[in-house]
Amino acid sequence: MAERRPQRRWPLDVLNLRVLEGVEYVATKHASAIKSHKQSLKNRERNRQFRARLRGVLKSIRTAIDGNDLTGARSALKQTISLIDKMATKGIIHRNAAGRYKSRLTTRIAAKSKAA
Repeated sequence: MAERRPQRRWPLDVLNLRVLEGVEYVATKHASAIKSHKQSLKNRERNRQFRARLRGVLKSIRTAIDGNDLTGARSALKQTISLIDKMATKGIIHRNAAGRYKSRLTTRIAAKSKAA
């Protein structure tokens, strides 16, 4: 049996992989594909920041509710609902998830205020 030749390692420029500034390797020559890849990376980063902001706001309002700070929780609820609606409109979170967040927060505040 014949010996197998070792696999050849090609340099990136031979494989038509473009190295973009601050971007991973893109295996394409087409300008539109490179542009859409750049846009997807920007959008992913922006969406990640929005989701992190939402998680922080939800955590702060939940701690306010659990700490029996109902006046602070009610004032924060308006801002939180506004942020949730904006994110659902932009498609960062699903509209059903947005409704679920809002419903659970208002239910928790109502239950705490009824108990108090």
